[in-house]
Amino acid sequence: MGAADRINGWLRRVPTWPCYLLMPWPAVLDFTAGFGGGLGADPVKELEHRLGLVALQFLVAALAVTPLREATRVSLLRFRRMLGLSAFLYATLHFGVWLVLDRQLAWHDILADLTKRPYIIIGFAALMMLVPLAATSWNGAVRRLGGALWRRLHRLAYPATLLAATHFVWLVKAWPLEPLLYFAGVVGLLIWRIAPRRRRPVRARPA
Repeated sequence: MGAADRINGWLRRVPTWPCYLLMPWPAVLDFTAGFGGGLGADPVKELEHRLGLVALQFLVAALAVTPLREATRVSLLRFRRMLGLSAFLYATLHFGVWLVLDRQLAWHDILADLTKRPYIIIGFAALMMLVPLAATSWNGAVRRLGGALWRRLHRLAYPATLLAATHFVWLVKAWPLEPLLYFAGVVGLLIWRIAPRRRRPVRARPA
């Protein structure tokens, strides 16, 4: 038995429900720090940044599940749903902090931002792509939609993750290393997901 088999055997014994309980914990810590004055001179912006970054990290982790399995035979498929729902949770919190604490529900300004500021537009588009994925993440949705349609729908995760990474790069209005590394990582994972399909040999049809 190889190392990957031993790791997979251990992972199969790990229940997924504790992961769902731990999922909101970083947000609890961030909100606690924010209301306690521990997020610096601009706590709202720092809170927005932290929540958005965690959302992107979960999106990248979910996108990496299949490449990890193909490269190492270590399978985290049991945890991919949790990773995707975590990304949606943190993206929603990120948007909610911007909506309520940053823009203070000033709808005229919010609509102006959503129509005139490109980095906000693409970030909002990424969030909207995650909505149907979260809504159909339960087992019954697979049966109702059918496996083929469900899989096509959940390919929205690819452009959503790319838009989220682009939103991060564009948000900082400069060229720091961290956003560029996330963007490069997302592009690399997407290439990995697409390239194997192109390399599959075409089987000759029987005469």
